[in-house]
Amino acid sequence: MRAGSAEARRDATAGRVVPPRAPRDDTAVTPVAPAARAAPGVPVEHAARGEHTHSETPIPRPRLTREGVRDTGTQVPGPRSAIASGAGAGSAFASAVPRPVIQRASVRGQILDALRSALVSGDLAPGEVYSAPALGDRFGVSATPVREAMQQLANEGAVEVVPNRGFRVIRRGARELAELAEIRGLVEMPVMLRLTRTVGAPCWAELRPLADATVTAAATGDHARYAESDRVFHAAVLALSGNRQLVQLADDLHRRAQWPLAGAPARRTRADLLADAAQHTAILDALTAQDVPAAQSLVREHFAGA
Repeated sequence: MRAGSAEARRDATAGRVVPPRAPRDDTAVTPVAPAARAAPGVPVEHAARGEHTHSETPIPRPRLTREGVRDTGTQVPGPRSAIASGAGAGSAFASAVPRPVIQRASVRGQILDALRSALVSGDLAPGEVYSAPALGDRFGVSATPVREAMQQLANEGAVEVVPNRGFRVIRRGARELAELAEIRGLVEMPVMLRLTRTVGAPCWAELRPLADATVTAAATGDHARYAESDRVFHAAVLALSGNRQLVQLADDLHRRAQWPLAGAPARRTRADLLADAAQHTAILDALTAQDVPAAQSLVREHFAGA
């Protein structure tokens, strides 16, 4: 039998039958390593998304709700209670708050929302300095997305940069809040009065759930939750004007007006929040009835107490 033929060849020394050698296939392709597997429950297309997460330990992606992060039916504290500070009074806050669960998609956006809620609730105290690495450690992310979120807050006037230390929460007085309330009235009141004459009852009826949501949030006494529902209601009313720039400007002013005073003797009570929410319902009733005088009086009173 000739060597190299397709038939079996006998090994003369071992007496073993050597199977025929498979012909070479020049078209074979070297296997390619499979793509990185996404975490359970995460679509593959989202597996690599997120900002500055290359050095962070992966964690399961939960479903984020307005009240907090829900994972398989278990409610955990919302973002406002998930802030940790770097020094001073913030250190005690860091040890008292459990580490939150952060989704890897839109990390910076989630942290920004959490920091804004912490400003409203007072968890980030006026005058205190907070470092990005310390906050990042509490979130389980790198300092970079925290620093980016803090820089956005600096652009909004909520914090100021302290070189080599972090960010200091701005101290604000009663005069600044009064000025913001006056500006909000000048911007929103004319629009609401015009909408009273031009928008029909069916459109106002669609906003009723938003007004009811402010009452529900006020009943909990949760300042951050109420602040969010308050802004949503006002933005929805102004959105009927069709002026997106107006809505954005008013929302920025509204957000600034919600930050607490430095050294305030007492925060707004649950009764204060309920009274403010009741004004939303009364304003909506006047708008629905196209009662311009009543709407004007209620809106003016609402901003006077803002």
